[in-house]
Amino acid sequence: MTTVDNGVNVQALLDAREALKGAPEAAQFTWRASSTWQNGVHSTTTVQNFFGLGQEQAHKSETVFDADHPEVFAAQDNGITPIEYLLVGLASCLTAGVASVAQNRGIQLRSVRATVEGQHDIRGILGVDSDVRNGFNDVKVTFAIDADASEQEIAALVAQSQKRSAVFDALTNPTNVTVEVA
Repeated sequence: MTTVDNGVNVQALLDAREALKGAPEAAQFTWRASSTWQNGVHSTTTVQNFFGLGQEQAHKSETVFDADHPEVFAAQDNGITPIEYLLVGLASCLTAGVASVAQNRGIQLRSVRATVEGQHDIRGILGVDSDVRNGFNDVKVTFAIDADASEQEIAALVAQSQKRSAVFDALTNPTNVTVEVA
């Protein structure tokens, strides 16, 4: 029998799940990002520290994200738009889920590609029509997966990934968002 290796340490995930059953307070995480305006509609956002497992934590290194708008919006195009970052988050979360579920189910992956498209009527953000929402009207995720599995098993991988995705949940269910001025 061939050992499946998709690069996911499923045993560590299962051990964490079991440990957190008895310590729900340790499962409370606070993720952070800090954005600084540069010029025009360009900003840089840094991510490094977070709180979890009862204490402050840090990624191995700080990551910096540039956000801007394209030249067709009379901007400098120094980075992707903020709403595109939602697509990045959704695609990467679902893809990570597919890899994790496949590893747990003993399915060897050869390739996984998630293509995410968001339909957006920008009349809302421009104030052209107050009946048009500011965000996406529709988001579609399409997977192309090559694996040692049947079509049914691949569909089940995607379904389980969607079921456990934090980003999918945040986009499809109401989330309390508070905006304050310090």
